[in-house]
Amino acid sequence: MPRSPRTAPSWALLLRLLALLRPPGMGEACSCAPAHPQQHVCHSALAIRAKISSEKVVPASADPADTQKMIRYEIKQIKMFKGFEKVKDVQYIYTPFDSSLCGVKLEANSQKQYLLTGQVLSDGKVFIHLCNYIEPWENLSFLQRESLNHHYHLNCGCQITTCYTVPCTISAPNECLWTDWLLERKLYGYQAQHYVCMKHVDGTCSWYQGRLPLRKEFVDIIQP
Repeated sequence: MPRSPRTAPSWALLLRLLALLRPPGMGEACSCAPAHPQQHVCHSALAIRAKISSEKVVPASADPADTQKMIRYEIKQIKMFKGFEKVKDVQYIYTPFDSSLCGVKLEANSQKQYLLTGQVLSDGKVFIHLCNYIEPWENLSFLQRESLNHHYHLNCGCQITTCYTVPCTISAPNECLWTDWLLERKLYGYQAQHYVCMKHVDGTCSWYQGRLPLRKEFVDIIQP
C-alpha cells in the first residue's frame, strides 16, 4: 500500500529506528518485511542506476557522543527513475556501517552497476539499507528494467500480498497475490522478475506478463 507523504527524518533518527526495530534475540540480524520489486519502487523516494566509485566510513552525526558510523559511497549516477522532485543528481549515498542495522555492502571501484532504491532525508542526503530493493543491474530481467521507467510507477495503486501457504486469496479487487515464496521458496523468483501487478480501468488489478503496452504519454521514453 503506498505510504502517505511525510517529512523525511535525519539519518541519525533512522539509525535509532532501525536499532529499535531489530527483532528481540537477534542482536546481529537485520530483518525486513518481504516486498515485490514493484512495491519497493512505489514506496521508495528514489530509484537510480549507478556505479560505486569509492567508499568511506564517516560519523553518523556531528555529535561527538554519537558513536554510530555510516558508510558513504561515492557513486556515478547513470540514470534516475524516481526522485527528480527531491534531488537532481546523486553524488553520495549513505548506509549504516553496522550490518545488524541493515547496512548495505556494495562493490566499489568496479564495473558493476546497481539498481538502488532508498530514501531522501530531510538534509537532502540519500539513505539506503538492506530493506530497500538493491540489485546488480545485470540481475534484472528485461521487464524489470522496462518497468522502472513507467509501469511500476503507474500501478502503485495496486496492492501486492505475499502468499506463504495455501490457501491464500485476495481480499480486495486491487490486490495481486505474490507466490514466489510459496512455489520457489525464494522471494525474487519468476513472478518478481517477469510480472507487473497492473491496474485496469475498472480499478481492479491483476498480474501481467510479457511486453506491456505503453501509454501514449510514455511512447517517446528511451528504454533503459
